[in-house]
Amino acid sequence: MDLNISWRVLVGALVTYYGTLVFYRLFLHPLAHFPGPRLAAISRWYEAFYDVVLGGQYTSKIAELHKIYGIKRFYPNIRWAPTNIKPLTGPIIRISPSPSCDCTVFSKSNVVARQDLLRRNIDKLCQRISKLNGTAFNLGAAISAVARDNANEFIVGKAYNELDLEDFGIGLSISSQGAGTFWRTTKHVRWFGPAMRAMPIHWAEKVADEHTKSFLRYLQQSERDTRDTLAAVASSSPGHNVNNTMIYTIVHSDLPPADKTFDRIFEELATVTGAGFETTSNTLRLILYHLYTNNTILERLREEITIASDGSGPIPLKKLEQLPYLTAILQEGLRLSPGVSTRAARITDKDLFYMSWRIPTGTPVGMTTILMHTDEKLYPDPMRFNPDRWMNSATKGTITSTFAPFSRGTRMCIGMHLAWAEMYLLLAYLVKEFDFTIMNATAGDFELEKDNFGIGTKASCNLMAHVTLREG
Repeated sequence: MDLNISWRVLVGALVTYYGTLVFYRLFLHPLAHFPGPRLAAISRWYEAFYDVVLGGQYTSKIAELHKIYGIKRFYPNIRWAPTNIKPLTGPIIRISPSPSCDCTVFSKSNVVARQDLLRRNIDKLCQRISKLNGTAFNLGAAISAVARDNANEFIVGKAYNELDLEDFGIGLSISSQGAGTFWRTTKHVRWFGPAMRAMPIHWAEKVADEHTKSFLRYLQQSERDTRDTLAAVASSSPGHNVNNTMIYTIVHSDLPPADKTFDRIFEELATVTGAGFETTSNTLRLILYHLYTNNTILERLREEITIASDGSGPIPLKKLEQLPYLTAILQEGLRLSPGVSTRAARITDKDLFYMSWRIPTGTPVGMTTILMHTDEKLYPDPMRFNPDRWMNSATKGTITSTFAPFSRGTRMCIGMHLAWAEMYLLLAYLVKEFDFTIMNATAGDFELEKDNFGIGTKASCNLMAHVTLREG
């Protein structure tokens, strides 16, 4: 009898609690008057359905809801209208500190000073491609390999030589693209990520496919290298070139000791290097597809590069950055394939006002870069790859104000200058040296298909092409 009463009390308490919570969120919450789906206001399981069950479709759903509501609410946040970024990129943003925030490794001056490292890997890529003259190969995998080699050597000081692998290490590329499933699940099932990370790697290897095994081997090697580099930094060992690495910068910074432990540094390195892999590669694959399927754009770019070259050697990075059409092509690529496809939230430290709406202090407000970049009010025919939209002085100022492929404000992508340098140098090399015939692909293969945190595409890391060396 007592047991039955206990169960009734428990069920009654749960029903009362959740019923009260639903009522509060729908009618009494400070954001209750903002428009949006009722289910989204009640629970984040609305978002989880699109993220987990439908496989990364919430960004697409957000685009659909913006057309219906404009500004919209999803529990417990607000979605900002897609073209308004300025109010949230100033000093009103509250953020959590990150050990790499002031890392000089990624400064513009350091990237320029170390551009020879990037050129060396790009030269290596071009040598590999030259040997494939007259054949078809996976250009997309090759782009990923050079991006990984650049990121690892630049950030960690370790050459992993992915470009030496016959398949360009495509397994690591595929597993990196597939990490979106892990991220989306962890976002909603909070114990899932820690549980997976707690699993011994040798257990994971027993059930993993070959692509995941490639990632696990890389992870183990990266962990060993981080320990070795950390030890070298601590001992100032002359046998290790560590002074210009992210590890050295963190260890010799004024950060608290808790941010200088191995676990904290390795986590930071994994985040930063991982962010430099498929993000830059995705953008370059999209650009290369459009260049080599549109001869007018390609020849105009080649003409600009030819005029800029004085025949004495490679064009300096600074000079490439001053080429307007090359820059416009990169901007258009970043517009359609920015680094992040998920929403970026900022927390307001004072009330914000949007049209007739007042957004209370402390409200997380989100914007989604890819939706800002494809707003048809600013970008006519938004899915068309059109570099000329960046050459028009009458419209450039307007679209630049909402252009944020690396985010904005104090949470801007730390590797932005490195990414720009890679893209300038690599694109100039490739269009000068090679003709590619793109095989079995369409423009839609390189556009957003699902939210992997980064851009998830149908093509994944693939871009098959037949290569021919250009004469002269």
